Amino acid sequence: MGDSAYSFSLTTFSRTGKLLQIEYALNAVANGRTALGIAATDGVVIATDKKFSSALVENESVRKVERVTDGSGFVYAGVGPDYRVLVRKARKSAQAYFREYRETKPVGQLVKSTASVMQEYTQSGGVRPF
Repeated sequence: MGDSAYSFSLTTFSRTGKLLQIEYALNAVANGRTALGIAATDGVVIATDKKFSSALVENESVRKVERVTDGSGFVYAGVGPDYRVLVRKARKSAQAYFREYRETKPVGQLVKSTASVMQEYTQSGGVRPF
């Protein structure tokens, strides 16, 4: 029986004593690209590189920087589908806040709600953590 039999859960150890889902997540982080944010007195600069391992990927079809609200955005350096899920959830959260209070959701609250989504996926069984 291979290690794949132990990789379905965050809390199931393999024969060698490893949590394979955590190993997979650490490998994904190690394979990610650099993303950088610089705060200035009158704004913020967000940058990332856009190198692809396959010539089959169209550069224009991949967006690594996305606007969430008028004053905030996300940049990713990891797995694209995970990023798109988090952006979609953050936008929905910001829209719900705007409908309720008629003002833009504060960045601190946006960060906390996005981090909560990531933590929820990490602790839930049957889903792959971010």
